[in-house]
This record gives sequence, C-alpha cells and structure tokens, in this order.
Amino acid sequence: MQSLSGRSVTVIGAGFGGLSTACYLADAGADVTVLERNEQVGGRASTLHTDGYDFDMGPSWYLMPDVFERFFDAFGRKPQDYYELEQLDPHYRIFWKDGDDLDITGDIDATKEAFESYEDGAGEALENYLEEAAYTYDVGMERFVYQDRSKLRDFLDPEVARSANGISLLGTMDDHVADYFEHPKLRQVMQYSLVFLGGAPSNTPALYNLMSHVDFNLKVWYPEGGMSAVADRIGDLAEELGVEFRLNEPVERIDPYARAYVTHTEGGRYRSDAVVSDADYAHTEMDLLEPEYRGHDEAYWDDRTWAPSAFLLYLGVDGDLENLEHHTLVLPEDWEPHFDDIFEHPAWPEDPAYYVCAASETDDSVAPEGKSNLFVLVPIAAGLDDDEETRERYRNLVLEDLAEHTGEDVRERIEVEERFSVSEFADRYNSYAGTALGMAHTLTQTALFRPPHRSTELRGLYFTGANTTPGIGVPMCLISGELAADAVAEDYGG
Repeated sequence: MQSLSGRSVTVIGAGFGGLSTACYLADAGADVTVLERNEQVGGRASTLHTDGYDFDMGPSWYLMPDVFERFFDAFGRKPQDYYELEQLDPHYRIFWKDGDDLDITGDIDATKEAFESYEDGAGEALENYLEEAAYTYDVGMERFVYQDRSKLRDFLDPEVARSANGISLLGTMDDHVADYFEHPKLRQVMQYSLVFLGGAPSNTPALYNLMSHVDFNLKVWYPEGGMSAVADRIGDLAEELGVEFRLNEPVERIDPYARAYVTHTEGGRYRSDAVVSDADYAHTEMDLLEPEYRGHDEAYWDDRTWAPSAFLLYLGVDGDLENLEHHTLVLPEDWEPHFDDIFEHPAWPEDPAYYVCAASETDDSVAPEGKSNLFVLVPIAAGLDDDEETRERYRNLVLEDLAEHTGEDVRERIEVEERFSVSEFADRYNSYAGTALGMAHTLTQTALFRPPHRSTELRGLYFTGANTTPGIGVPMCLISGELAADAVAEDYGG
C-alpha cells in the first residue's frame, strides 16, 4: 500500500469494516479519526452488559480463522497477541422438531458415519462435497474475495477464467446440494450456514458451497470474551497504530468541498482529505449526503433483496443448560415455509428455525457463578412490524418451542431478559428496513453487483462494510476494510 503520510481520513462507524479500514490507513501513515454513534466499537458486534451478564449482541460465530490471521499479520501481529481461541467440540448441535438430534464435531470420519446413518453413500458424498468446497474456498478467496473485482472486465481476464474452472459460479445452493444428498436433513446441514450470508438455499449462488469448507474443515472457534471482545481488541490495535476514536458521536452530515470534506456531528466538525463510511450504505447516501451526491436513489435501495432481520432474546438464566451446546440449531423438518416468510411473503414464522447460543457453556466470564448466558435468534423478514404485543406473543412461542424440542425449559428460571428486533436494528445501527446483516448474497447482489467501495459521484468518499464487496460476515468485513483502504491509497497515496 502506498504511503498516506500527511493525509487525513475520517472513518464513519466502528464496525469491523471501519476498524479494519482505520488500521490499514493508519499503518500507511494517514491521520485517522473514527466517529462512532454508539458507546462502544464493534457495530453489530456490541456487548450488552447487564446484571453481571455479557451478551454478544450480534455475531457469535468465529469462523474463517485464516482471515483473522492474515489481518493481524498485515501489522506484524497474531490473533493470540490479543485474545485466546478455543476450538468448540462439538461445533454445534442440531435438534429437529421430529425428536431427532445430531452433533457436528471436528472429527470428519465420525461425521461421515453420522451422514451414512441417514443415507447410504452420504459419507462418501460428504467427502466429495468437502473436496470441492475446499477448492472453491482456496480459489474463491484468492481470486474473488481478496481482490476487488468491481467491474465486468475484471471477470473477463483469461487468468481469472482459468482460475474459475471447476467452480460452480451459477445455479443455486439448493440445486447444488441436491446433486450430492437426497435426505432433507443432510441438505439442511450443508445449507444452514447460508444464514451467515443472509440468504436462502433457493436464492444463494452455488459458489457459496465454500461455507462448508469453513464449517467442517476450518473448524468452529470461540474467542475468549466473545466476538465483541475481538472487536475491542482490534480497536486496541487501531489505537496502537495511531487511530483516534470518538464514541457517542453520531454523524449528521457530510459536506464535500474542492479539496476536503467536513463531517458534521452533534459534537463538532471534522475536516479531512477523504471519508470512508462504515455506516449503513443507504443511510450514508440518503441521510448524510445532499441528493446530487448520491450514487443510488431510494428506488434502488427499495428494490434490493435484504438479508433477514432478527428477533433476539438475551436471557440470564439461573442454573445450567444441560441440553444445549455452545451453538445449537433448532430446525423444522421442512424449513421452506420459514424462508418464504422472510423472502416471499414477509410474516412472523409460526414454525420457526432458530439459533441458540449458550456462551457460558464455554466461557464462565459471561455470566455470574451458577448462572447461564443464553440468547435466542430467530431470522425474520426485514421491515416487519415488531410492536410490543407481537414481541410478547413471539417470545412465548419461541420459549415454548425451545422447551418442547430441546428439553431445555428456561421459562421459570429467567432472571434477566432483554429483547432486540427490527426496530432496534434500524434505530441503533441505521440499518435499512431493520436488516440485521445488509444486502443478501443473491446472484444479482454478489461481487460486481454490490455497491462499490468508491462513491460514483464524489472523489474522496468511500464505503466499507457488509453492503460492499466481498459482503456479509465479520471476516468479509475485515477484508472489505482492506479493499476500501487500498482504494484510498491508490487515489491519495504517494
């Protein structure tokens, strides 16, 4: 990266994309100020501190450890310089609502045997599937993720075409997985991770079979203190590199001038050569810029396919959670109606598929002694009405469902309870329609079809985070920050 010595950059938002951008820019010599509207860094990876409990409010899976290693290595550090990792075993537990359950462990041979018990030949099919997923991951990360291919001509490069040979670039995950497995439960196991991309099996490109390599081969890890602690430690790294943070400083307006930008907040005015926004892309354009400076209008944002929002319960529970693992999935045998309620005809799912995190099963520090830290996440459609009556009804439905299908009835043991849903995602993070993740990874919203890192209307304005390339998820946002910083260095460095 070219030197940015003598340059100043304002970064709006301290999510993983903003933190990453700030680190790369500061390391290149820029004077970097990060403006964050909330009281802590991390964006959606915030911590809810209440009555001795520490809840990860958003991301809770530490996946793709190689991306974190690469990020820290860029600054001559290692992840273990900042936090400890523990491999989870099992990776997660699945409860199906017909009474069946399955643990996915780090032992591939044991997993193959488990698959074989559902379907003859499924063990070998899993081995073949993971071999393809590993190839897709290696090529995809090197050629299409770590490099910002934002124009069609980038994909017409003969070298890129040769690299893509053997990768399923077209077709859906639904069809791709069906080529390997017939049993519906095995198909669910191979596709549940699409929730990390904000999509459904029917609308996510087959390219994302690479997530199974992440799941099975790269293992599932837990960082001490949770994902919000990772954000805090990256914040520490940023400060070591010279980044200045201004928390509780919501941005109200961005004014471009001939050779500088002025970013207005409730507390002051920040002048800089360039601005990088890790705030919601639509919010930045529609609320912080004058109409003539917007690269996309309201019709564009309204026409996007948005990843789900979520109904979240943060629960402090007396006693242990004997039936739950650190990560637990509760799935109906047929989950298509739930996906339909998200993407086709938005409604609150009556037979939901959902995720349960019991971090205190691994980390004693996140709950008082003798207590358990539990949160429940139900994916729901962005933009749903989440009034208090609806929340109360749904809370009761989910806790009853949890008790019935996992045997873990916590209703009489809840000592702390907080709820978070569509309204809070919109209010706390300025997320469009209250989406929890951003733009879904559909075929027409992947790679060059996502909004660009560079503003199309203003030189010196850049974007990072989940709505840009490479997309949704903490590792992707770390890479997005690098790509945004590269763009700034190309335009202002030297």
